[in-house]
Amino acid sequence: MKAGTNLEKVLESGKFTVTAEAGPPKGTSVASVQKKGELLRHCCDAVNVTDNQTAIVRMSSLTGCLILKQQGIDPVMQMVVRDRNRLAIQSDLLGAVALGVGNVLCLSGDHQKFGNHPGAKGVFDIDSIQLIQTLKMMRDEKKFLSGEDINGEVPLFIGAAANPFADPSEFRVSRLAKKVKAGADFIQTQAVYDVDRFRQWTEAVVERDLDKQTHILAGVIPIKSAGMARYMRDSVPGVIIPDEIVTRMEQATEAKEEGVKIILEVIEQLKEIPGVHGIHIMAVSWEDIIPEVVRKAVLMPRPVL
Repeated sequence: MKAGTNLEKVLESGKFTVTAEAGPPKGTSVASVQKKGELLRHCCDAVNVTDNQTAIVRMSSLTGCLILKQQGIDPVMQMVVRDRNRLAIQSDLLGAVALGVGNVLCLSGDHQKFGNHPGAKGVFDIDSIQLIQTLKMMRDEKKFLSGEDINGEVPLFIGAAANPFADPSEFRVSRLAKKVKAGADFIQTQAVYDVDRFRQWTEAVVERDLDKQTHILAGVIPIKSAGMARYMRDSVPGVIIPDEIVTRMEQATEAKEEGVKIILEVIEQLKEIPGVHGIHIMAVSWEDIIPEVVRKAVLMPRPVL
């Protein structure tokens, strides 16, 4: 039994889908989550709440999702296997479903050495593909990993991440296929700037009919500055930013405007690629630009289903 979430309905309808990311606060402020929710409610079909992104302690994804849910927004709970064993994972999933959260994105999680607790122990009791399998088992068989029965339904719409640009590149589509086989209903990719290389990946995806077995949302990150462009090009694993984009940002008199222009050009190309079902916007600490991007990309108003 799938969750029947707004995200699932829009994707299943065949409409070009828009999701976005909202980082929860490094504190207890409900208002900060609500503010992001209000920004995104009319321009997105669902909103991801990150799970201690970049291994930095923040309000829990489940709590952020509940706040968005209370605002009438369809949340996507991100869950990393870095921080929890199988007991905690399954417990949190039951709690999420009980509170009406139906979309879950399964992730490995950034290594703790990058965060504010580099000495923290990584759990990794199961990996991200096993996490997908766990959710599918709980949903379809109503069983825990132990084999014991679950009381009641566990409606879930299961998501996973894909990186079309990571090395070794020849294994990228095969890894996606494993996640689809494990039970991923939708995929959100790493940020796309090199559209030609992304197109090569999607062609291989379509060739294997994977786009008919899952819904692929291409990741996009608006660039705020030349420094951000250089940092992502040089230091963010799996992100490929062509030098001409960095040059454009360096030469721009209004860097933010140029960054928006670049991302709109990328989105326009992504809309035309077979096998791409939508976009996932990750505006890092720049959520207030998302409504403008969606509007200028001619993706408003969002469907009401």
